[in-house]
Amino acid sequence: QVQLVESGGGLVQAGGSLRLSCTASGSISRLNTMSWYRQAPGKQRDLVAAITSYGSANYVDSVKGRFTISRDSAKNTVYLQMNSLKPEDTAVYYCKLRTNWDYWGQGTQVTVSS
Repeated sequence: QVQLVESGGGLVQAGGSLRLSCTASGSISRLNTMSWYRQAPGKQRDLVAAITSYGSANYVDSVKGRFTISRDSAKNTVYLQMNSLKPEDTAVYYCKLRTNWDYWGQGTQVTVSS
């Protein structure tokens, strides 16, 4: 049984920073991709950033230059450093682990006030 636990969300003013963490536990293949998604009220869940077990990362255009995804594979943990936050970044952020299956965390709320 694989479980993902996210932390680090909260309320921040525009221009501020937050760092999200997601730790996976259970039987996890070394070859995997960890990702962050977000879902704003009334909208679909969209990919924000992803990083492979080799360290290759990709980002949605709207966060390039502001967000950085990283991972500590020894700890099965992925991070999302979010800088220069904007009100439009407000959403519930979800962590996903992809191996042979997709596993999701419970989500953490990020609210950016103007």
